[in-house]
Amino acid sequence: MEFKRDPRFGRLIPAMVTPFDQNLELDLDRAQQLADRLVAGGVDAIIVNGTTGESPTVFYPQKLELFRAVLRAVGGRVPVIANVGDNCTADTVYFAQDAAKLGVDGFMCVVPYYNKPPQEGLYRHFKTIADSTDMPIILYNIPGRCSINMEAETTLRLAHNCDNIVAIKEASGNLDQVKAIIEGAPAGFDVYSGDDSATLDIMRLGGVGVISTIGNVAPERMKEIVELAAADRWEEAEEANAALLPLMTGLFATANPILVKEALKLVGFPVGGVRLPLVDATPEQSAALAAIMREVGVLA
Repeated sequence: MEFKRDPRFGRLIPAMVTPFDQNLELDLDRAQQLADRLVAGGVDAIIVNGTTGESPTVFYPQKLELFRAVLRAVGGRVPVIANVGDNCTADTVYFAQDAAKLGVDGFMCVVPYYNKPPQEGLYRHFKTIADSTDMPIILYNIPGRCSINMEAETTLRLAHNCDNIVAIKEASGNLDQVKAIIEGAPAGFDVYSGDDSATLDIMRLGGVGVISTIGNVAPERMKEIVELAAADRWEEAEEANAALLPLMTGLFATANPILVKEALKLVGFPVGGVRLPLVDATPEQSAALAAIMREVGVLA
């Protein structure tokens, strides 16, 4: 896998939060403003309604409204990737078809959660989705949320057998597994870190960048890190990473995206609260977060 090739969707892809109004209904105007803010911050693409976008509590018709609004705001300046993944293969296929009609540039599909399929089931799930569309697909492996890990062998099978499976967001925390995927992947298959704090470790192995949470709050800072790493300026990348690392980890002091939404509020760009069963940050959590944000220079 060639490290210096420009990845299809770029190096910094924030998983955008989903703004809600005071009644916790979709705030599409704010979503468009946020998308525009991210593009202005230098992001290379945007993932809409991933985990950080509260995908479990945004229902299918609302997801389509959100995709449509973000596409309109972005206006082709960067790719818009729709998270269409579900734990029902048939539902994912049908929903992906609806999303494709809106003009999104790609899909992200998470490992099926709750069902606990064997590796062969994972392979068939993703291959069925890939066979149903011409759209490029990013796989998403996050055992901490899905209760199962998609093994390197399964990821590589999909990468080699499905031309439109073009990347994976790897959040397993297993660098040996990530290394095996990078070394065994076909040309043009991109491996992204699924955790901001693991980005440099994964890029050292040949990964291309990050699908990011902190990119919602400090896109310019995270973009600098991945671009320095891509340019082999590792000492500078490590310094920039160390300066931002307390916030990368601090945003996960409780369930994501509670604190990333709180962080946006603290920087003066409120995006509303979170939907149950998530709950908003406590005053104590907000104060601790604000202290970290001041420490890293994101908040004055």
